[in-house]
Amino acid sequence: MKRNERMNALLELLGERGRLDVEEAATSLEVSAATMRRDMDALAEQQLLRRTRGGAVLSTVAYDLPIRYKRGHHAVQKHAVAEAAAQMVRRGDAVGLSGGTTTTEIARTLATRPEFAEDGPGAHLTIVTNSLNIANELAVRPQIKIVLTGGVAHARSFELTGPYSEMVLRQLTLDVAFIGVEGIDAQWGGTVHDEAEATTNRLMAQRAERAVMVADSAKLGVRRFARVGGADVFDTLITDAGMAESAQREFTGQGLRVVAAPVSAADN
Repeated sequence: MKRNERMNALLELLGERGRLDVEEAATSLEVSAATMRRDMDALAEQQLLRRTRGGAVLSTVAYDLPIRYKRGHHAVQKHAVAEAAAQMVRRGDAVGLSGGTTTTEIARTLATRPEFAEDGPGAHLTIVTNSLNIANELAVRPQIKIVLTGGVAHARSFELTGPYSEMVLRQLTLDVAFIGVEGIDAQWGGTVHDEAEATTNRLMAQRAERAVMVADSAKLGVRRFARVGGADVFDTLITDAGMAESAQREFTGQGLRVVAAPVSAADN
């Protein structure tokens, strides 16, 4: 069982029982107690459970966790991208997030940053998103203000698109926008499957002082149907260290700042 699958199973078990000790969880999931302690510590850092002496209990924000925690393919690389993206955000910023698995990981990373989780009279961060699942996950965080665009919901991506989304976005300005793409190459830039998503995501990028395209390295060299944009829209590309140096030179030659985020050994 892979690590993210094991964490999913742990959260499902915790959801059923409400409280677990390390030995009980280790026996149920057929791993060592040391492995289970590391898994519990990692989930506690993400505020998905609360550690107790010898075990764990559900976090106060841990509703519907088994569904929400699933991260899909290339989870380690997406987490590396998310960590690099979060370093670009400052307290008080207005941040745009498109839909997608990488931007969802960015949302989760921002939500657990200490400077954005402190108690206070107002929000420490504003998130503007057209993603239903991102809005759902962050709505339980009182220190983060959520602005959800209107629009037509896409069942595959949970993104809102169309004239209502565009109408809202045209009224806003953002400090930084992180836009996920499904393919990226040096000629076409970032691309997605759906033309409506491409239009909405491009507009979100255009409303930001800093527009950042985010994609794990598995998407490099891939071209999808609808173009979001390249250096004409974005100033930065964040990917993981799997990007070849030759590809990096191609993108920097077009005027994009490229960040190839290293993968942490703790995520493997």
